[in-house]
Amino acid sequence: MSIYEHHLDPNPANRVALSPVSFVERSAEVFGDLPAVVHGKRRYTWAQLRERTARLAAALRALGVGRLDTVSVMLPNTPEMIEAHCAVPAVNAVLNTLNTRLDATLLAWQMNHCEAKVLITDREFAPLMKEAIRLLRAQHGREVQVIDVADSEYDGPGDLLGTHEYESLLRNHPPLARLEGPADEWDAIAVSYTSGTTGDPKGVVTHHRGAYLNAVCNAVTWTMPHFPRYLWTLPMFHCNGWCFPWTVAMLGGVHVCLRRVEAKAILDAMREHGVDHYCAAPIVHGLLINAPPALREGISQRVRGMVAAAAPPASMIEGMARIGFDITHVYGLTEVYGPASVAVKRANWADASLSEQTRLNGRQGVRYVLQEGMAVLDPATLAELPADGQAMGEIMFRGNIVMKGYLKNPAATDQAFAGGWFHTGDLAVMEPDRYVKIKDRSKDIIISGGENISSIEVEDALYRHPAVMACAVVAKPDPKWGETPLAFVELKDGAAVTAEELVAHCKTVLAGYKVPREIRFEAIPKTSTGKIQKFQLRERARSSRAIE
Repeated sequence: MSIYEHHLDPNPANRVALSPVSFVERSAEVFGDLPAVVHGKRRYTWAQLRERTARLAAALRALGVGRLDTVSVMLPNTPEMIEAHCAVPAVNAVLNTLNTRLDATLLAWQMNHCEAKVLITDREFAPLMKEAIRLLRAQHGREVQVIDVADSEYDGPGDLLGTHEYESLLRNHPPLARLEGPADEWDAIAVSYTSGTTGDPKGVVTHHRGAYLNAVCNAVTWTMPHFPRYLWTLPMFHCNGWCFPWTVAMLGGVHVCLRRVEAKAILDAMREHGVDHYCAAPIVHGLLINAPPALREGISQRVRGMVAAAAPPASMIEGMARIGFDITHVYGLTEVYGPASVAVKRANWADASLSEQTRLNGRQGVRYVLQEGMAVLDPATLAELPADGQAMGEIMFRGNIVMKGYLKNPAATDQAFAGGWFHTGDLAVMEPDRYVKIKDRSKDIIISGGENISSIEVEDALYRHPAVMACAVVAKPDPKWGETPLAFVELKDGAAVTAEELVAHCKTVLAGYKVPREIRFEAIPKTSTGKIQKFQLRERARSSRAIE
């Protein structure tokens, strides 16, 4: 035995399980008098938020929730959603945030799959959840205890579905003396479901250690100061809000809640509450760019936005620069807790032209500081490809900010972790400065006459036309070429352009074989987080090879 192994074992004084629950305790302890939550007329300090969280934790324990039991929540971005992100992990249970745009059948399937013991649901979703609960019982034979939330900022219809009302539960349960978290940081903290575009969705299981580290990474990556004022434009049901419920807690910041993601509501909140940070998919940033300038008047503070969830078009990055918002581009997936890489801005980029700055900022960048590995590898051999901006491979991650695996799906877990890396399915190149640039999803590459066409490159060209609000490009079967690009386009309000004009525009920036052979002006299906659902468009195009 080495001298460094003799009587130097870990003990409670020198090893504590990492969990983001500790951030809530610390902010309540040292910033207890400072504001923590703003929601309509409601205001909570950090001491008050901690007490409400500890009361919810006590109530969950009284309902029989213990280690690794699942608590499902169907909530918008309200104080109760923030409290659930702290209270559920505090009793070592697993948080399952439900997508508010799913149908009752899929919601029932997910609650059964993760064996939900308790459901916390907002009155706005009562009709949907009433049916989901019925299906959960009828189709899966599972009962769930329901806690109803009557949010002060919702005045619409909605029945109470359970025997427990949220505020009554909090009043009737003294707060836990301490929000302790898990004994083992590898314990599951959350299960989040993928979109399930083919077959059943996969339940991504994440752990306390990863959530803690990614919460820290968010602050480091964004150089966030103490006491940020963070606006909840990103749904907290999406990758647990990219871990920002815990990042804001760590920094003693203010959660500015928002039930509806609309341009006026966002800009009004920025003005009224001095918001300085927010996260969103490109489509939400687009709302702000295209909002009437008068709505932005009076916003004098520096506003910093983080963009991810889809590759941002160059026009969006340029547009945010024009209105004076500072944008940081990050990349990730549910399996890596949300963002796991960032286009770190270098000082000399400021000397470049706007178009070059846009190109540099539009890359997926480099790994988060606490993520141990990010590489572009040959998916067949796992060989690392040269950083020449040309050799295309698959982005892969490894490290502590990677999921535990897929719930009840060992085959998918093994496939995702083959070779000791997490396989993202995104195709990219590594540029000479070691920054990664996505070229496409593996299933979205269009092969035309033997040539690979990146749908992202074609979309970027379309976005540069001033009339285009949203677009998506998929493969269309072609008897001669095998496949050709088909573009679906939505126009900005009041804008007009013909298909011929868009084709002519694309020819000025793309090689001829990459130009869309057909353009359809149709509504583009999107997820609740702004991701375009290309699988639906591929079905419309009747693409034979692009399979989810």
